[in-house]
Amino acid sequence: MKFSVLAAAALSQVASAHYFFDKTFVNGEQIGEPLEYIRKNTRSISYMPTKWKNSFDNLTPDDPDFRCNLGAFKSAKNTKVLEVKAGTKVAMGLGVQATMKHPGPCFAHMSKAPGSVQDYEGDGEWFKIHEEGICDKSKDIKGPAWCTWDKDRVEFTIPAGTPDGEYLIRSEHVGLHGAHDGQAEFYYGCLQVKVTGGGSGTPGPTYKFPGAYKKDDPEFNFSVWGGMKDYTFPGPRPWTGGNNGNDGNSTSPAEEATNPTSSSVAEPEPAAPAATATASPSPISNDPTQLPPVHNSENCKGGKNKRGRRAFRNAILKA
Repeated sequence: MKFSVLAAAALSQVASAHYFFDKTFVNGEQIGEPLEYIRKNTRSISYMPTKWKNSFDNLTPDDPDFRCNLGAFKSAKNTKVLEVKAGTKVAMGLGVQATMKHPGPCFAHMSKAPGSVQDYEGDGEWFKIHEEGICDKSKDIKGPAWCTWDKDRVEFTIPAGTPDGEYLIRSEHVGLHGAHDGQAEFYYGCLQVKVTGGGSGTPGPTYKFPGAYKKDDPEFNFSVWGGMKDYTFPGPRPWTGGNNGNDGNSTSPAEEATNPTSSSVAEPEPAAPAATATASPSPISNDPTQLPPVHNSENCKGGKNKRGRRAFRNAILKA
């Protein structure tokens, strides 16, 4: 008990800065053990993000493993399949008591397996069922303005019109704190499910991973520095269960709270460069005191995270 409490507390300090999905919830109740239904990745440090620039282990969003994370298909056969009825509220939760402490949106995507999901690499078509962005423009865009801020899970509803079958559900959170420097951080994982009691809807629009996201997409080069501004979601809006592909608006509160055509609300930000109202990267000042911080793989391995891992090791030694 002493080990589990101290170790979990120490590691949670690390994972709140970086995190991974390992828990499954149905209607708010945790189901099974961690990683029982979610594929386990093979990264040497499982909570490190995927990036286009300064990637921790050379994995980028342009690689096939961006579907479910590095090496995750290797665990598919040993990962159980959760049976769930269409229309049910499901969530994928973060490991080691972590919460999402990076500014940015979250998404949930589904992809139907042609047969058993345990044999499926996720190389087919995907469709979006959930997205959350900015919920409260009165708060800091570098933190609590985002719907996901300090939450420990991505929660969504499987559309009632989803056809029966086995699926991968891919939850992800995108950290935008370094996106102005081309370093958006992607945290994601895949849940294996069997949908029952579904309908005859036609999910869509569809897309593939990799390919759905591009390095120069403005949504992933968005600057949270310089005050509040609108954030536009990447890709199509979530499918809500109808027969004509993209048949509805976003199911997230962010779609109602954030009007992409509304004007930006400027606020003083003396420590960061002035930003435009568009989703393009903020202009960079020649004055180094005006630059927002740049995040890279070395930053991720050092500082607070390094101290957290040291605390975790100390907790093991003292147990």
